[in-house]
Amino acid sequence: MENTPRHIDLLFRTREFLADVLFPRACIGCGRKDSYLCGACLRNAPRKQEYVCPFCETVLVPEGRTCFSCAPQHALDGIFSVTAFREASTIAQAIHVFKYEYVQELATPLGALLAESASRTELPLPDFLVPVPLHAWRLRYRGFNQSALLARSFAAAFMPELPVPVHEDLLIRHRFTLPQAKSRTARERKENLRGAFSLPVDRRTARKELKGKVVWLIDDVATTGATLEECAKVLKKSGVKKVFGIVVAR
Repeated sequence: MENTPRHIDLLFRTREFLADVLFPRACIGCGRKDSYLCGACLRNAPRKQEYVCPFCETVLVPEGRTCFSCAPQHALDGIFSVTAFREASTIAQAIHVFKYEYVQELATPLGALLAESASRTELPLPDFLVPVPLHAWRLRYRGFNQSALLARSFAAAFMPELPVPVHEDLLIRHRFTLPQAKSRTARERKENLRGAFSLPVDRRTARKELKGKVVWLIDDVATTGATLEECAKVLKKSGVKKVFGIVVAR
């Protein structure tokens, strides 16, 4: 944080101190000390065994891919998730603490969990990872983008001998939106995010690096998939061939 203003640096340090006080290093699942999420709880987290199309939610599909009927109407080629949010209380709580209680260290075990599960799929390997961006206001308030931290941890664990590049600045969230959790219906979530994402101006001319590529969008949680779909629309218009959402829980 060498270039961070002193008052912002103090805010971050205060948050980290409060996180240590309120959430001392003990496993969220079993209470074992020295780790926020121990190896045993990670191994015991329930994994999804069956997937349905992320849009119609009726057709059984391999690894969360978009079904043939829905594919023509959607940019996203699928959503792979490790677990179901409501069925994995420890993982759900870990995500909440990571995201809203500012315990950034949880990016490491959650990213490793995501990488371990995704490595077992037959999805097309990514050319690069793109974390779902936060609006600049929310980024300043939170102090970090949880999706970017997850993406870095994922990349390190997924192919350690040849890490997949992480492009944190490929997408921007140029319009401030309400948190998706506050939208009550799928239609509200969709409308809330319409047109919220774009490529930075300096990237719009760099189409060659995107044409024909496979991108994995990294996020912590997907509900309706509206955020991932909006990001995928921008990427597909820019020449990307395939876009998959890769999330910890859905």
